[in-house]
Amino acid sequence: MLEATLEGIGFWGNGLPDWDSACAWMRNGERPENPPARPSPQLLAANERRRAPGTVAVALEAALAACHAADREPATLPSVFTSTHGELTITDYMCATLAQDPCAISPTKFHNSVHNAAAGYWTIGAGAHVAATAISAGPYSFAQGLLEAMVQLHAGEEAVLLVAYDGIASGPVAEASPSEGLIGAAFVLSRSACAGLPGLQVKLVPRPPQEQPQRASDGPLAQLFKHNAMQPALPLLEALAMDQEKLWMRAGTAQWLEISIRHD
Repeated sequence: MLEATLEGIGFWGNGLPDWDSACAWMRNGERPENPPARPSPQLLAANERRRAPGTVAVALEAALAACHAADREPATLPSVFTSTHGELTITDYMCATLAQDPCAISPTKFHNSVHNAAAGYWTIGAGAHVAATAISAGPYSFAQGLLEAMVQLHAGEEAVLLVAYDGIASGPVAEASPSEGLIGAAFVLSRSACAGLPGLQVKLVPRPPQEQPQRASDGPLAQLFKHNAMQPALPLLEALAMDQEKLWMRAGTAQWLEISIRHD
């Protein structure tokens, strides 16, 4: 059993630009008027914000919000960035350009195509010299990212930043790896017990109970973003917002995470 205190949460999704608005949607069905169309992470200089792809922008926006909520200095936190697909619009652009005019590949877009682009932007923007991990595990990416962050805590880290994100797929790539919209969710997890903050217990199990109280895709946030590849992360956010105490999450073809939540 791996345990952690959840010190801070960050969120950005289309139409719900922060964790408070996400909670208002889940609890009351309310959405803010005129939300921003794109996240604008203040960790980056203005020119970098303009050049950064949507996946990088949403990952950094959520990550910084989680650090602020936890009152943690971003530069001090080891980080785990998990994304199912990374930046698929750039992948589509690169494939099309290589097929039609290989010499026209944009160096800027090329360096934004790598799967650890968001982690790289984060470490540079935050001035972080601690470890940063980038994970992709298909539909199990969030579960494996959460497991990695919990294991790092168990191995001795005081606190770890977990960031999960996915964006839009376009072109032929969308047929094989569909994803719509933009989602970023971030969590600061620590080993420090703190009254008033939620606690997580995570256990890797071969199967969930035969009857679960709620399917992972039933909640309001998961339904709103059901076509985004990072939808598997949303039931945990729903459980935290709605004071649920238990959920099960697929972590592999024959693995599940049993997650218990203590709401203080």
